Amino acid sequence: MILPGSHSQSLSARLAEATDHDLASVRYERFPDGELCAALSEPAADALAGDHAVVVASTLTSDAHLELLQLQDAAREAGADEVTTVIPYMGYGRQDKSFKPGQPISARAVARAISTGTDRVLLVSPHEPAVTDFFDAPCEIVEGAAQLAEPLPADLDDPVFVSPDEGAIDVAEHARDAYGAGAVDYFEKERDYDTGAVEISPGNADVAGRDVVLVDDMVATGSTMSEAVDALHDREVGRVFVVCVHPLLVGDARTKLERAGLAGIWGTDTVERDVSAVSVAPLLADLV
Repeated sequence: MILPGSHSQSLSARLAEATDHDLASVRYERFPDGELCAALSEPAADALAGDHAVVVASTLTSDAHLELLQLQDAAREAGADEVTTVIPYMGYGRQDKSFKPGQPISARAVARAISTGTDRVLLVSPHEPAVTDFFDAPCEIVEGAAQLAEPLPADLDDPVFVSPDEGAIDVAEHARDAYGAGAVDYFEKERDYDTGAVEISPGNADVAGRDVVLVDDMVATGSTMSEAVDALHDREVGRVFVVCVHPLLVGDARTKLERAGLAGIWGTDTVERDVSAVSVAPLLADLV
């Protein structure tokens, strides 16, 4: 049975359809004192006894982390004989080290908490793959980047798939390979961890007159991507598209990108936004 977190309801429904599993009815409540409760309906709880529970929860917020833990516990309380936890997007996953004295390794803290209520974890395209080591339960990465080729136009003109930094070039390669044509390049990016400012400079690929697909695992504030789009237009490219696995698009990110001059922007349903044009459910279906 698929148990959806509140931020993963569409993906959960698609996964239930792809696997022919039941989709649990879950109530998301907030009490007057602010406490949360993600609870199964009585029919769902009755049906879970001796069954396999699949908790699907993108942990976009601190509340979403708590929902995930509650759904794991509700599955155990209902008598599920196995719990698999699918994390389409892992909040705090970028805090994979202590950047300054006294800081916690937040990714480790949340991974340990999640591990207590599950038999295994499926993690979609984490920003830092090494976070799998923080889980005490077996953790498997599911790469979502290949899905990013699906919404792209079939008539891209001599495309170049570009990542915003060298660390994400494998994401661009996955998308290019799935598309079946094109070159791969990356921008040079330097981040000031005290101010948060990011400085980027174009790569070496000849992009003049060619369609460019900017690819990343996530787009959060949109600042880096919009700067990359501006830099590409300065080099007289053709059309510019942005694709990402996790379309966080916080604050005015969408406006920044649209103002930069895009031909299209798409992501997957690991984070459910209006640009979530493709699902990772087919990638997860064989694993749950």
